[in-house]
Amino acid sequence: MVVRRRIAAGVGVVLVIAIVLIISAIVKSQQSDALKNYGHDVNQIVEESDQKVATPFFTALSGAGTKSALDVAQQLDELHVESEHLAARAKSLNVPSAMEGAQRYLLLALDLRAEGVAKIASQMRMASGNQAQQASTLIAGDMENFLASDVVYSQRVAPLIEQTLKSNGLGGQTVAGSRFLPNVGWLEASTVQSRLTGQSGSGPVTPGTHGSALIGMSVGETTLEAEPAVNHLAGGSTPTFTATVEDSGESAQTNVKVEVIVGVEGKQFKSTRSINSIQPGSKETVDVPVANVPQGVETKVEVNVLPVPGETDLENNKASYLAIFGS
Repeated sequence: MVVRRRIAAGVGVVLVIAIVLIISAIVKSQQSDALKNYGHDVNQIVEESDQKVATPFFTALSGAGTKSALDVAQQLDELHVESEHLAARAKSLNVPSAMEGAQRYLLLALDLRAEGVAKIASQMRMASGNQAQQASTLIAGDMENFLASDVVYSQRVAPLIEQTLKSNGLGGQTVAGSRFLPNVGWLEASTVQSRLTGQSGSGPVTPGTHGSALIGMSVGETTLEAEPAVNHLAGGSTPTFTATVEDSGESAQTNVKVEVIVGVEGKQFKSTRSINSIQPGSKETVDVPVANVPQGVETKVEVNVLPVPGETDLENNKASYLAIFGS
């Protein structure tokens, strides 16, 4: 009887130990899975930050010289919404206690990015004409948000995740890198102005007044009449607009951009071409073809001569017309 009791007790002890070991293994497996899942989620978020926000953000800024500042600002507003969405996703992650330090820095990095996008979107609304230089200075300052976010991620977030994974026996896991600011040139106001406008932002503007005036527009042999007249035009679905531009200032201008926008039913069809140079008091023409223009419906044609460095009066840079193509 005593022997049987001892055997039963031994079996009980073995069962208890086995249960403890099984539970411990399950808990450890769950902890390992939680750590790996957190690392995977962070990788996904920062990769989307780079691909869905940073890349289109700097593409939009670099191409701003061929678009209106308001159009670029609207695009940046949409990217700000995306950056806020990513920050919110990060806040909702299931964070293992061992990753709490990395999580704090991750949220800081993503908040810095969202804040930077919002500030620069706001500044883009005045990044033209006589406000271009001031806006470029402010934008260059706001770019420091992105530099700070990159430093926080590379020096805190990624190392802490990697160290935590290794200390829990999970070496070999990939921790994604992330770089929002493509290069430090964006921290210089003159470089920002050059990239935004397509004009050199370095060095002083030459003395005297600067400006370009839109003198007239035509399609083929037809000279366009301003609103409220409706112009009936041929030219197919890809009409060529000929803009006549005068250098209304006291200095020669180079790389003068002319933008044509054809709008109908909420859609816009755009194109931009440049005049290489214009001498003071002289006139030059440039042909601007616009593709896929709708036929047989009334459209609104807006023409903008983009401001040159030092230009302050923009009233004579633009005109709008009503037109029906294919008639």
